Amino acid sequence: MADRKGDEMSEASTNAGTRRRPLTRERVVQAAIAHADAAGLEGLTMRHVAKTLNVAPMALYRHISHRDDLIDAMIDIVFGEIPVPPVQGEWKTAMRERALSLRDALARHRWAIGLMESRRRPGAANLRHHDAVIGNLRGAGFDMAMVAHAYSLLDGYIYGFALTKMSMPIDTPAEFEAMAQDMFEPFPANEYPNLAAFVTDHVLQPGYDFAEEFEYGLDVILDGLERALS
Repeated sequence: MADRKGDEMSEASTNAGTRRRPLTRERVVQAAIAHADAAGLEGLTMRHVAKTLNVAPMALYRHISHRDDLIDAMIDIVFGEIPVPPVQGEWKTAMRERALSLRDALARHRWAIGLMESRRRPGAANLRHHDAVIGNLRGAGFDMAMVAHAYSLLDGYIYGFALTKMSMPIDTPAEFEAMAQDMFEPFPANEYPNLAAFVTDHVLQPGYDFAEEFEYGLDVILDGLERALS
């Protein structure tokens, strides 16, 4: 009887092991991204990722060399979410769509903003993205100096706007109004008349959304690049 019970337990253990998904580099990276999306990079450790996947920490090192390797892979996933501009496509449309996609990816992965262009060992999706952007601009007639100008302008604007949006402590109209009251309350009336007018006559008006400023600024940059190219 004892032997039979032992056999049943062994079989159950074997079946559970069979059903368990194999540990892969992709699973490790996706678990790390899920943690970073929820809580940021500050508490991201190999031990935490291992606990999330219900494996021993040492098991991760068969797939990830070290924390920088993990972050490189995470950034590559983010780049993989951004559609690659076509080499022969109309450049303004391609750059506009790329900017909007990059902005949206950064909104999903707020932890990635300061890391996207910092990787010393970029992955394939990272390199493919940059190669395609350069190829699209070159195909449109930009020489290398103009490619550099365009890339710098666009990425500086995209990452800068994303960082500003992420850093804003307010989001709803009620929060804007409360912040305006707190901001001006310590000072005499009309101490800062232009700022007060901007807040009252524009920011606090129905329908205002700071996020909508992104596309206006993007179009100004693209139109300026078009004039420079011609």
